[in-house]
Amino acid sequence: MDIARTALLVCDLQNDFLHPDGAYGRARQSAPEIAALPARLKPLADLIRARGGWIVSTHFTLVPGKGGEPFISDHLKQLRPFLGKGDFVPGSWGHDTVDALQPVDIKVEKVAYSAFYMSRLEWVLKKAGIETLLACGIVTNGGVASTVRDAHVRDFHVTVIADGCAAFSPQVHDEAIAGLKPVARIAMVADLMAEIGG
Repeated sequence: MDIARTALLVCDLQNDFLHPDGAYGRARQSAPEIAALPARLKPLADLIRARGGWIVSTHFTLVPGKGGEPFISDHLKQLRPFLGKGDFVPGSWGHDTVDALQPVDIKVEKVAYSAFYMSRLEWVLKKAGIETLLACGIVTNGGVASTVRDAHVRDFHVTVIADGCAAFSPQVHDEAIAGLKPVARIAMVADLMAEIGG
């Protein structure tokens, strides 16, 4: 892989999802597999930076309307009724990438599962000359899968980091990874560390 044209695409590893003081943490909505991701991915992110690659993060966003009340899709209101004003606000601490994976080169707000939907992601990736994406983050069956499929149809070379993604259950994660095999390479953190380090 040409590391200068490669990005670690960090999907939604934000404080509001992962930190105990974030929106999901306060609602006790987490899983051990999700909580373990930043520490597992940090050595890979550090190596990619050191070799001249890119760190690109996507940020699930609740766009505030009048009085700061967020626009929340009906399906999300049903799934996560605890979400409300102040959660996932653009520019806020909760909206930002977790500390372990900082600094980030490019940050892109997203409003749906796919980070390509109505966002500037494709534009900034092309401007940066990025051709290869190493996808990680949460959740495997949601934002990761949707973004990976959209990247595939846009002719990016995509590798899904199997142990760099997680869902709210291991079974759902495994099923999602199996479903992505036709559109992406599947690798582990150690595989990529060896390739880039070598």
